[in-house]
Amino acid sequence: MGRSRNTRRGPSAAEAVVEPVDGGLAQLIPDPDRRRAWTLLIDGAPQSHVDLDDPAHLSFEYQRRLGHVIDLVAPPGKPVHAVHLGGGALTLARYVAATRPRSTQQVVERDAALVQLVRRALPLDANARIRVRSADAREGLAKVPDGWADLVIADVFSGARTPAHLTSTEFLDEVRRALKPSGVYAANLADGPPLAHLRGQIATAAARFPELALIADPAVLRGKRFGNAVLAACDLPLPLAELTRRAASDPHPARVEHGRQLTDFTGGAAPVTDAAAVASPAPPPSVFR
Repeated sequence: MGRSRNTRRGPSAAEAVVEPVDGGLAQLIPDPDRRRAWTLLIDGAPQSHVDLDDPAHLSFEYQRRLGHVIDLVAPPGKPVHAVHLGGGALTLARYVAATRPRSTQQVVERDAALVQLVRRALPLDANARIRVRSADAREGLAKVPDGWADLVIADVFSGARTPAHLTSTEFLDEVRRALKPSGVYAANLADGPPLAHLRGQIATAAARFPELALIADPAVLRGKRFGNAVLAACDLPLPLAELTRRAASDPHPARVEHGRQLTDFTGGAAPVTDAAAVASPAPPPSVFR
């Protein structure tokens, strides 16, 4: 029987999709407020939100903040070369494709079963120039040509923790190799009190990039709760005024720290090397309740 034009591509509006993937149990939960929108959870932890009708819509706070970096990495609408370490439901790759048509993107997602589920249930636009590679993030990054990327986004979690080998100066050396001289590195970092991981990650980035900015909820920066922070790094000055304006006007306003204040925030933390690297802390159970 033929499919009507208003029928969802992928799962039906009333049904969640639950499937085992390499990283745990994946759930695609329909958004009751958006006709073709879905939230991806892995083992109960929210990972991504995708609106197939409006891929420029970013629901999660941290993804909105990464969206601001994407918006400001080049003039509006200009195509870019982007590398996404960590794919999830491909939310940010879809966002780049929607806001910067003709962009060329590489996504590195280790969970091959998750990639297959997302491709089947939440199909990509046929015109999107997005290549998805099932590989470890650092191994996949090593295959990106020197100086290819305008933007490298790291949003990698395994069991709600960033793997240790993606937190070191040696990892950032590989990021720098893949970036153009004007390219921007952006990372989704998660931490809670006493913020030792976040401080160490800022110190690590400062050891490799002269220009940094941190976008986060003030309560997270004060160590009041566990949450996400977005770190942006570049060899050239970042658009701090516009980043600050956009972050402050979000539904959940964030603060942008940079310069001396950001240096002071690290509290003398040392850069992380491969030899000493550990995974980011696990979020407390209350985060996902």
